[in-house]
Amino acid sequence: METPMSAATPVVVLTTLPPGSDATAFARTLVSERLAACVSVLSPMQSIYQWQGTIEDTQECQVLIKTVAERVPALDARVRALHPYDVPEFLVLPVADGGARYLAWVRDSTMV
Repeated sequence: METPMSAATPVVVLTTLPPGSDATAFARTLVSERLAACVSVLSPMQSIYQWQGTIEDTQECQVLIKTVAERVPALDARVRALHPYDVPEFLVLPVADGGARYLAWVRDSTMV
């Protein structure tokens, strides 16, 4: 069930990138296009998942994208265009609360 959000509701979007991907270029693109206020690329991690009937065991980088709900559709399209996976992770988590100045900065950095 989807929870209605206002256009300015801050959200965190999760995705992953495989080893060898240029995570810095990926992050810079999203920020420069104002689709994200900030993109954090975490250290490599191990992901175990089922894909096309096989259990996969892969090193990936978790990517945390801070944006607002209004930018999610455009962000989704851009992530799919830039991403090397056929089905990239794209999870949108609403932000229930946070520092008022930080959340205002996220809004100011992404609202067009």
